[in-house]
Amino acid sequence: MSRPLAAQLSELVNQISTIIVGKRPQIEDCVACMLAGGHLLIEDVPGVGKTTLAHAIAVSLGLRFSRTQFTADLMPSDLIGVSVYERTKEAFVFHPGPVFAHVLLADEINRAGPKTQSALLEAMEEHQVTVEGETRALPRPFFVIATQNPTDQLGTYPLPESQLDRFLMCITLGYPDRKSERELLAGADRREAIGRLGHVMTPVELLAAQQAVQAVHASDALLDYLQSLIAATRSGAWFVEGLSPRAGVAVLRAARARALLGGRDYVAPDDIQYVLPQTIAHRLVPVAGAGRGRSEQVRAMIEAVPLP
Repeated sequence: MSRPLAAQLSELVNQISTIIVGKRPQIEDCVACMLAGGHLLIEDVPGVGKTTLAHAIAVSLGLRFSRTQFTADLMPSDLIGVSVYERTKEAFVFHPGPVFAHVLLADEINRAGPKTQSALLEAMEEHQVTVEGETRALPRPFFVIATQNPTDQLGTYPLPESQLDRFLMCITLGYPDRKSERELLAGADRREAIGRLGHVMTPVELLAAQQAVQAVHASDALLDYLQSLIAATRSGAWFVEGLSPRAGVAVLRAARARALLGGRDYVAPDDIQYVLPQTIAHRLVPVAGAGRGRSEQVRAMIEAVPLP
């Protein structure tokens, strides 16, 4: 990896860290997810900085940002767009929805009904949408950051497994530590601070960085280790159902991005172990009687699978 790219990525993380204080590991996860060309799901209680994080990433990368508040009455056309007959042109004219952006923030995605949630599937997987039989390409890069309230809160709809599988990573921000919270209380408004951020990278440079991720080397021994972990998820000892091949590819993409973010042109076992909870826990259900949450179950499985 060239030094300029390494410096840019470091500066990117440092700049976002001035807005979202005390959450550097989560910021690195977000950047790695974007480098891998994936989509991000942030599950947490309201008010911990999910929306601010998404906006800071978009501004720092010079990306067009769009935010949609998901509600029970949100319709797919509100998200994708709609054709409206214009009398002056004597024709239907398509008015694009907020999905036509580089970064779409789907805020509180699980407050919308399943029909609207599923409207994002084609956009997330194919980077295009089909409206009235016509396929329309989305801008590149295209990145969905969805926030989700805990499912035990009122007015929420659980995301279907097919949609959860489209998110490369799922993370939580959590409450800030005492020092970081004091900095938030004593500092300037974070929304105003975002307006003063500069562009660390351009969209073209981000696309080039995503290409660099694909070139990060993964050895045969590393792939053997990844396959052992995938097989463990399918053994029935840890989870009800195992990972799909697509999920395995997603883990490798995330590990390559993590390696690039660390300044390396090869994937190490530590990269796989680090990204595994964020990339697979939301796709799996622990077996009955496990007594652990999803992420904790993944970490326990990692400890049980030997390195090659």
